[in-house]
Amino acid sequence: MSAVPSPFTSLSADSASPSGDPWLHLRRFTSARIALGRTGGSQRTENVLAFRLAHARARDAVLTPFDSSTVAAELAAADLPTRALATAVADRRAYLLRPDLGRRLDSASRETLAALAAAPDHVPPDLVIVVSDGLAAQASERHAAATVIPLASALRAAGWRLAPIVVVPLARVKLQDEIGAALGARFSLMLLGERPGLGSPDSLGAYFTASPGPACTDADRNCVSNIRPEGLPPVQAAAKLAWLLLESARTGRSGVALKDDQPAPALPT
Repeated sequence: MSAVPSPFTSLSADSASPSGDPWLHLRRFTSARIALGRTGGSQRTENVLAFRLAHARARDAVLTPFDSSTVAAELAAADLPTRALATAVADRRAYLLRPDLGRRLDSASRETLAALAAAPDHVPPDLVIVVSDGLAAQASERHAAATVIPLASALRAAGWRLAPIVVVPLARVKLQDEIGAALGARFSLMLLGERPGLGSPDSLGAYFTASPGPACTDADRNCVSNIRPEGLPPVQAAAKLAWLLLESARTGRSGVALKDDQPAPALPT
């Protein structure tokens, strides 16, 4: 009779034995916590420490202040003018406790946009891009400019007129509707840090809406998420966003009515 393995046998994550855990070889393809092994009935020390480190990085991502001036400088260096605005949020703590305040501009910013829209030379843009920190400031600091620059180039080549890029800290996705409506833009696009996961503290999300306005809901938006080198690289995200925006303009649809029929690139072998 063959021996039955003990339920307390320690499993090495580096084991390649055919009789070992069949999940082990999958660790090459994902950062997900699989095939972690155990020591007796407990988790291995290195896995517990790695979890605590990931949790600390996620907390830091949420609480770290946004260096908006650096993002604006990167965009300006690529011949993309920016405009600084502010939400009704007073500080980071209020941003986390009062999501509603991050969905609207403060009074000074509203007056600024109203004056711009009323100017005799104002022409409603095809697109206004908004950059914020969201729930992970480092996501915007690392990947927003790298995404916006090739996206703006592609849309300009297609004849689109872009408004100066709005950089506004402590914003929520819904804010793009107020900004887009104030400028009379055909589309609004917001890039901001996503809620960090345990292993992805710098994931950037991009949300766009056609005909932005107060009545728009999440069902009217399209989202491209996990923009970062380990997920969807910024250049590929820019190409995806450009395709979706051009397709939305062609079909007159956005949100759940707009289907992504673009062929997916093949995974590397």
